[in-house]
Amino acid sequence: MVTMIEPQAGLKSPNGSPANSHTHLHDLLTESPNDASQGFDTKSALEIARIINHEDSKVAAAVKKALPEIALVIDSVARSLREGGRLIYIGAGSSGRIASLDACECPPYFSTTPQTVQYIMAGGPKALASPVEVNEDSEELGQRDIARRRPTRKDMVIGLSSSGRTPYVVAAVAYARARGAKTACITCNSNTPLASAADIAIVAEVGPEVISGSTRMKAATAQKMITNMITTGAMTRLGYVYENLMVNVHMQNSKLVERGIGILIRACGIDRERAVDVIKSAGRSVPVALVMLKANVDKPEAVRRLTKSGGNVRLAIEDTVMDF
Repeated sequence: MVTMIEPQAGLKSPNGSPANSHTHLHDLLTESPNDASQGFDTKSALEIARIINHEDSKVAAAVKKALPEIALVIDSVARSLREGGRLIYIGAGSSGRIASLDACECPPYFSTTPQTVQYIMAGGPKALASPVEVNEDSEELGQRDIARRRPTRKDMVIGLSSSGRTPYVVAAVAYARARGAKTACITCNSNTPLASAADIAIVAEVGPEVISGSTRMKAATAQKMITNMITTGAMTRLGYVYENLMVNVHMQNSKLVERGIGILIRACGIDRERAVDVIKSAGRSVPVALVMLKANVDKPEAVRRLTKSGGNVRLAIEDTVMDF
C-alpha cells in the first residue's frame, strides 16, 4: 500500500504524541533479538557467514514490498531535478553514510553537479569516518543543518533512519516539508515519527539484525538498495540513460573514456576508430556523440536538441520534448 502523509500543523507521531517522545528502543523490530543467530559467538567462521548470508537474503523481499512508494519517490525526484531543484538526503550514523555514498556517486555516473544531489550528515563530513552519534539526538541541529540549504518547493528531501525515530532526521524532514519541499523517508520500522513527518514513507521491514541493533547490516543494505533505485530511476526517467547504457558518463579518466567509447560502439554498431573520432568531434561528450550518430546531425544540432529535451538523449534523437 502506498503511504502518503497529509501535511500536519505540528510534528506528531502516528498516535498524536510529539515525535521526540520516542518508542522504547528495545520495542523496535530492528532492535529485537534474532532467533537465527542465538549463540552467534560460539559459531565457526563458516557458520557465521552462513547465518549472515541467510539473513541478508531477506532484504530484497523486504524492499520489494516498498516498490510502490519507491516509484513515487523516483518520479518526484525526477520532477524536482527537471525543474531545477535538488535531491537532498539527510541522515545520521550508517544511514547518513549510505546517503553520502549515493550522493557522491551521481556526478561520475550521470554527470550531475555536486549541487544536484546532496547529502547532510549529522555531525558533518567528519562523521563519515569518525562517529559523532551524539548529534543524532538534536532536533535543533537537524533543523539548522537543513535550513542552511534553504529548501524550497522545487526540492526533494529524503531522510534516512533505520529506526525511523532519529530526532535529527525527523526534525530536518519536518522543517523541509514546512518550507514547501517534497519529502520522503527510508526506514526499516513501521509507524514511526519519521514516516509521519514525510510526504512519502518507504518502509523496508528487514527484521531483527544478526547482531541485535547493528543496523549497518540488513537495514543499511536495504537503504543502499533503495537509494540506488531512487537515483538510478530518476536519472533514467530524465533520459540520462539510453537503453540500458550509462550515456551521461563523465569521462574524467581513462576507464571512463573507454566506457564512453564502448557505449557508442554498442549503441550505434560502429567500430572503435569511428567511435573515437565522433567522441572527439563531440567535445568528449557521449550524449552529444550519440545524438550526432543516431540522428545523423552535426554537433551544433545535437547540442540544440539536447538543450531542448532537457538532456534527455532519446528525446533529443527523436527531437521531441519530455512530458511527465
